[in-house]
Amino acid sequence: MTKILVYDQDKNLMYNFNKNEDDPMPYSYGRTLLVREFRGSSRANVLWTTTRAMEAWNDTRRTYGSGIPVGYAFKRIWEGGHGQQSQHYAGVSFDVGQRLTAAQRRQIHQIATNLGVWGYVEPLSMTPTWVHMDRRYIGAACGGTAGFPTLRSGNSSTYVLVLQDALNALGYGTSYLDGIFGPATRSALVTYQRNNGLSADGICGCATWRKIVAMVVGIGRTPSVIDY
Repeated sequence: MTKILVYDQDKNLMYNFNKNEDDPMPYSYGRTLLVREFRGSSRANVLWTTTRAMEAWNDTRRTYGSGIPVGYAFKRIWEGGHGQQSQHYAGVSFDVGQRLTAAQRRQIHQIATNLGVWGYVEPLSMTPTWVHMDRRYIGAACGGTAGFPTLRSGNSSTYVLVLQDALNALGYGTSYLDGIFGPATRSALVTYQRNNGLSADGICGCATWRKIVAMVVGIGRTPSVIDY
């Protein structure tokens, strides 16, 4: 049984589900995306995504009209496997079509681009053997559209889950892995900032994100990682 957190940005609510590996992902269309497919190579006990990412998947899959094999979707940040501020860690990114033909990938890429439901569809010249599409939050802390947004007290999102997960892995306990930036998360972040030469303002902006991800990406599960 896997715990799945799904953030609804429109309602600012985090939903909790318990699913088996062969169950469909919450909010996905029919059985077009199973938990084990979304999980990919992750071995984590808790996964997360957003309703908007699932809606973007549904629109793309319906329009394509046939199976879309998912090569990589979710990873927790301490598992690594992707870039330092990858949208895979936020549960909103899909790398698909690795087992399809180049023509099929071009069709999926065109559909994903034309629909306009994804925050970003990577040019095929950068992903010659797969299609990358993600439903990122637009407005990264370090500028542009790539990376994670600035986080502060009162925020809720899968990016808060990434921050909590990273802090816990580094030994700065947030008490919860719930995607809600509350007092315990702020206290953990302030302590981390003080210990690492950063401005201890309790806001996770560009400098703090860069320091955190440089320390945590791919370090593996540590004794202080939590799943609740």
